[in-house]
Amino acid sequence: MQLKSVKPSSLLYLIYNRGMKVIPREARRITYSTEIRALKKVPFSSKQLSIIQGSLLGDGCLHKSWSGKNYRFAKTHSIKQREYVELVYKNLKPFILTPPVLYEPVQSLKLRTISHPELTKLRKIFYPQGLKNLPSNMGSIIKDPLALAVWFMDDGNIVVRSGKVIGYNLNTHSFSQQENELIIKLFERLYGVSFKLDKNKGKFRLAVWKKLSRELFRDIIKKYILSSMQYKLG
Repeated sequence: MQLKSVKPSSLLYLIYNRGMKVIPREARRITYSTEIRALKKVPFSSKQLSIIQGSLLGDGCLHKSWSGKNYRFAKTHSIKQREYVELVYKNLKPFILTPPVLYEPVQSLKLRTISHPELTKLRKIFYPQGLKNLPSNMGSIIKDPLALAVWFMDDGNIVVRSGKVIGYNLNTHSFSQQENELIIKLFERLYGVSFKLDKNKGKFRLAVWKKLSRELFRDIIKKYILSSMQYKLG
């Protein structure tokens, strides 16, 4: 999907496509327009929820709206991963007012949705105490290959030694050791994939080393991995 084919809805479209410098700003206060009121009653599709929840396990986040009533989904990625940002934009476009914005100082693209009651529910699941925790519905997320693929594209990497793929990481540093151990049990129970704890930068992340397990993990998500991010699979 090329953003050039999207009908411009604001000056931000021109800024993005012409490469002009811009610092992202808060969305205009049009939350209470008739159109936006109606949109807040439209539920997210299962595919949209897969993308949102997979990203929330990685770099995605939920921010309170200016009114403070509901939350919006937001994510920022390097412009080098433009195809991935466009994928998220394309699928969540009905709930996004403006195309991704280029933040010149760090060469990143940023997008965010409108605030929505369903996102407020997810906020309570992912941030029960105000900080991101392992969600209570983690099992159902892991059972979803699309959500897993989004999580891996967001926060996964390949491990190569001597030119050979020897494993994959899920960079779960934001979760506690106990939370990581729970994720390991879920992967084992749901897929028979054996992840291990990997100490990195003083915290824990997940690693899959065994050949059968890493190939099984790869097979589960490869259908959804974008061509520009195939390097993460090897």
